Amino acid sequence: MAGGGRIRLRDLAARGADVIQVQAVWLATQPLDMRSGIDSALARVVAVFGAVQPHHAYVFANRSSTRVKVLVHDGIGIWLAARRLHRGRFVWADAQAGAQIQLSQQQLQALVLGLPWKRLGPDGAIRLV
Repeated sequence: MAGGGRIRLRDLAARGADVIQVQAVWLATQPLDMRSGIDSALARVVAVFGAVQPHHAYVFANRSSTRVKVLVHDGIGIWLAARRLHRGRFVWADAQAGAQIQLSQQQLQALVLGLPWKRLGPDGAIRLV
């Protein structure tokens, strides 16, 4: 530990990046009740994706696409994060695309900001307008 036994904030932040590694991101097209806690969200992941894989993130939205929840299995435990938009809606896929869609890291970053993630190519470039 740096600083004579004390943990510095930047050291803790660096360790946090190691704790939550996401190797694959999956989007569920069917809405999730945002009152759902870890157990309900975990059950939904198993129902939709068959299992909760280590280092995978599973993204759900509410019916109006104004809130999202992301469930991540870090190899040790489960993390559940929520985000809401005060204006507008998250860009979401409809059920016609299937029950689940794999996203890239760049698409996930765009999605949680409310940006049009469907337009991003594999290199992060926007190809459709």
